[in-house]
Amino acid sequence: MYDQLTRRAFLGAGVGAVLLAGCGTGSSSGGGGRLRAAFAGGGATEVLDPHLANLFVEAARAKAMFDKLADLGDDVAPRPRLAERWEPSADLRTWRVTLRRAAFHDGKPVRAGDVLASYARILDPKAAYRARSSLALIDLRASRAVDDRTVEFALERPFAEFPNVLAAFGAYIVPEGLRDFAEPVGSGPFTFRSWTPGRSVLLTRNPDYWDGAPHIDELEFLIANEESARMNALLGGQVEYAHDISPATARRHGSRARFVHAPNSNMQAFAMKVDRPPFDDRDLREAMFLLADRRQLVNTTMPGAGQIGNDLFGKGYLHYASGIPQREPDLDRAKALIRKAGAEGATIELTTSRAASGFVEAATVFADQIRAVGLKARIVTGDKDTYWSDILKKGTLVSFRSGAMPIETHIAQRLLSDSTTNATKWARRDFDALYDRAVSAPREDDRKAAFEDMQRMLHAEGGLLVWGFADGIVATGGNVTGVRGAPSNTLDWARFDKVRLG
Repeated sequence: MYDQLTRRAFLGAGVGAVLLAGCGTGSSSGGGGRLRAAFAGGGATEVLDPHLANLFVEAARAKAMFDKLADLGDDVAPRPRLAERWEPSADLRTWRVTLRRAAFHDGKPVRAGDVLASYARILDPKAAYRARSSLALIDLRASRAVDDRTVEFALERPFAEFPNVLAAFGAYIVPEGLRDFAEPVGSGPFTFRSWTPGRSVLLTRNPDYWDGAPHIDELEFLIANEESARMNALLGGQVEYAHDISPATARRHGSRARFVHAPNSNMQAFAMKVDRPPFDDRDLREAMFLLADRRQLVNTTMPGAGQIGNDLFGKGYLHYASGIPQREPDLDRAKALIRKAGAEGATIELTTSRAASGFVEAATVFADQIRAVGLKARIVTGDKDTYWSDILKKGTLVSFRSGAMPIETHIAQRLLSDSTTNATKWARRDFDALYDRAVSAPREDDRKAAFEDMQRMLHAEGGLLVWGFADGIVATGGNVTGVRGAPSNTLDWARFDKVRLG
C-alpha cells in the first residue's frame, strides 16, 4: 500500500525556502541541462536506500539511480530490465534469469552474485524492506549463480507469475556488500552527486547506461510538500517538473503549463468488511453496489481526470476481466435488497480521512447516495497519520485507494485468507484455491480463466466497491518533452532518462 503511505508525509512548512535552496537552473545551454523536479517529501525520514523507498520521491530517486530485474509496463505486465530474459522449468518451481551486460556506477559489472545478495538483503527477517513479502516465495538457499550472468531461482512452490516478483516495488539490485547509502552506487541512468536530506538530491548523467545515456546532464529532486508550492515553483521557473497535481489545479492553470495525465493510476473505492455486521450480509453488499452512482462520484471529485470503475481492481491491466458488464445504479433493486436484509432505516457508518486527496469529498457524495435509498449515513473522519493501519482492523465501510500493481499481486496482498493488508476481510477457501490454480498453471489461457473466475466472484459478492480510477497528473514547463503518462510506480512513471530540455 505504498501509494497510500506516501500521503502521510505530504504536509509541511517552509516549502518555498526549500525550493529556493536548490542550485543551478534548467537551462539547456552547453549540453542537456539540469531538470529540476519538485516532489512532496518526508523531511528527516527520507532515505536513499532503494530497499527502504516508500514515498513517491524516494521511489523516483531510486529508479533514477538503480535498476530492477524487471519493471511494469503501462498494462502493468512485467518487462525485462536488468534481466535480459527469463525461463521457467516445466514445473514452474525453478526460474533461470539471464542478465544483460550492465555495469554499476563504479564500473564493476552487474553479476549474478549481486542479484542474490540484493535479494538476501531484502529477505532479511531482521529488516523491514518493502519487497520482502513479494520475494518470500524464493528459496534462496537452493538458488544459485550458474555463472556471472545467469541466476537460477528456486521457489517454494510453482509460480507462473514469477516475473511480477522481479518487478516488485523496491526489488532493486545493489552491489554485493553495499551497506552505506550515503553515497549510493547503482546501475541506473543517473549517478549520485550530492544530498541535503529533506531538501534536495542532485544526480548526474550516466554516459554508460545500458539503456542509453540520458538526454539531460543533471537531475535535481527538490522538496515541496504543498501542491500549491510545487505548482507555483513550476510557474515561477524554479522547477521544470511538478509531481502529483490535482485535477482542479490542472484546470485552473491549463494554459500556463503542460499537464500530463496517466490514466488508471489510482483505484478509488470503498471497502466493506464482509466479516462483520452489517456487511456480512451479501444482500446488503449488493445493495451498496447498486445504489452507488459511480459517474457522479467521478464527475464530482475528479472531473476530466478519471473514469468509472466496475467494482474490480486493475482496469486495463493484464488479466482484467473486461467482459463483465458495467454495473449501473438500480435504486429500486437496491431498496428491495435492503428490505430483504432487514436493514431498512439502518445507519451506515462510513470512515474516511484526509490521508488521501479527495477521500472526504467522495465520502460526502456517497453518504448522500446512501441516504437516497432510505438508509442513514454517518461519516467518521479518521486520524490521517494512522488511517491505513487503523482500517485494516476497525470500521465497517471505509474509504480506500490503491496505486498500480499487477492484479495477481493485488489479490495476493489483499484478498486471500492470509493476506496481511486485507481491508475487506474477504476470506474464502474456494477463492484461495482459484488463486493457487491460476499461479501454478503453465498455460496462459488457464491462468486467464482462473483470474476471471476470481474477479466474477468478487464482482458478485466481494467487499470492494470500486467506483473510479483517477489519473495521475504531473505538470511540466513548456521546454520539457518526453514525459509519458504512465501509471504511478510503473516503468515510465517519473522516468527522467528519456526526458529532454529544449
